[in-house]
Amino acid sequence: MQEWCTIESDPGVFTELINAIGVQGVQVEEIYDLNDEQQIAQMQPIYGFIFLFRWTSKGEKRECLKIYDQDLFFANQVIQNACATQAIISILLNSPQIEIGEALKNYKEFTIALDPKERGNCLGGVEVIKTAHNSFARPEPFIFSNEKKKAKEGDDVFHFVSYLPFKGKVYELDGLQEGPILIGEYQDDWIVRAKEAILKRIQHYQEKETAFTLLAVNQCRKFKANKILSSSQNEILLTLKTLEFMGVELSEEQKQQLIELSNQQNIEQELLQESKEELLNRLNNANNRIQEAQIILSEETAKFQKYKEENSRRKHNYIPFILELFKMAQRKGQLEGLLEKAQQKQQQKLQQQPKK
Repeated sequence: MQEWCTIESDPGVFTELINAIGVQGVQVEEIYDLNDEQQIAQMQPIYGFIFLFRWTSKGEKRECLKIYDQDLFFANQVIQNACATQAIISILLNSPQIEIGEALKNYKEFTIALDPKERGNCLGGVEVIKTAHNSFARPEPFIFSNEKKKAKEGDDVFHFVSYLPFKGKVYELDGLQEGPILIGEYQDDWIVRAKEAILKRIQHYQEKETAFTLLAVNQCRKFKANKILSSSQNEILLTLKTLEFMGVELSEEQKQQLIELSNQQNIEQELLQESKEELLNRLNNANNRIQEAQIILSEETAKFQKYKEENSRRKHNYIPFILELFKMAQRKGQLEGLLEKAQQKQQQKLQQQPKK
């Protein structure tokens, strides 16, 4: 079986990976502060959190469920380096409001009757997922053996887990554990319970530990903005038609807007019951929502273009170019001098570092 590579904890990487396995209308965004209510509100609806932390063999003992709702999809992590993709899939497969696509549908249906370990094993056979994951492999200049590189004591090893709501309860899904971890029940806002658990988890580590990343898997903001844009345009059309029907003189701008939006829709009877002032207020609010949606679309388009460029650089193999530069420098007799300068700069950096 082909090995799975390690992948970078980056929202652009995870968003492209989700799209590559056939899931649309979902993106990943980084959360810098769980107490930033404005950022959380802008991301809604949030389907789950992905939490990255430095893993140690001496981690705290977790209490896992042995008996739990069988509709909750949980799989053990059997494949080395698959924890990032597995954390994403755990959220996607436990969010019924997401259209997960053909590959994940087939995987879920095929493994639904299997135990968590076998589900983890089967993940390695889903070619679409494995290919999407390994598309972010970093080019290696030299390969010395076919042996797997195993982490040693003291190496930096990072792990991904998921937090998500399911049928009124919040769970932590960690493929390295025996089963799901129940965080607790919630009434209205599952994020409050998840936030408590994540902050408590962070406090278990030493104060000097800062290697944490929190990512939200949420509805694509472009998808959400387009829905707002469409519904607001529809509301403007109906409101303008109602005003025109009531004999209200429309401005030239409103007439042009009516022409641009006009179709075969009929006037809604409830709008006829509103006053002119109420209709104009409705019109103003709809136009404001359109402006906000257009700003979001512009920002998200720029962000996704940046993701595309960054991911292209991640996947590109620069090694032949670098080797060719070294050859050219050697032919021109400049390589030795460049190496000396690099060594001097490195020595200066070391001297400038504060002594421990």
